[in-house]
Amino acid sequence: MADITAVSFVPKVKRAKLRHVLSTSDTGDLRWFERKRLFCSEFHFIGPADLVLKTHAFIASWLASGPR
Repeated sequence: MADITAVSFVPKVKRAKLRHVLSTSDTGDLRWFERKRLFCSEFHFIGPADLVLKTHAFIASWLASGPR
């Protein structure tokens, strides 16, 4: 099966936390990289479709839940 890519736009105030979690976790087949922008970061997730879509949905939910 081919890999897919999804992008999450993460505000500057939350990008360090997400980067830390991704850097210290075993992400298995999920690969990621970050592109920093002025007010946010683009987190690109590459891997199997089900894993990428679940990760993207979780991050979207986390971002919508407000400040943490």
